[in-house]
Amino acid sequence: MTTEEQKKSVVIRSGGADAVYGIGMIGAWVYYLKRATTNQERALGLAKGLVWPAFLVYALLVFLEKE
Repeated sequence: MTTEEQKKSVVIRSGGADAVYGIGMIGAWVYYLKRATTNQERALGLAKGLVWPAFLVYALLVFLEKE
C-alpha cells in the first residue's frame, strides 16, 4: 500500500445549528434595536442579540416552573 491509499478522508458535516443561531441573532437584533431609544439601549441590544439563547432558555425554565 502506498501512503496515498492509507489516507482516509474525514468529512465533518455541521452547520444547521449555526444557521438557526444566526437567524435568531438577526431577529433578536431587530427586536431589541427597534425598541431602543438611546445609544446605551442600542449597545445593550447588540449584546443581548449575541446571547439570545440564554434569554430563551431562562424564559422557558420560568414558564415550566409555574406549572
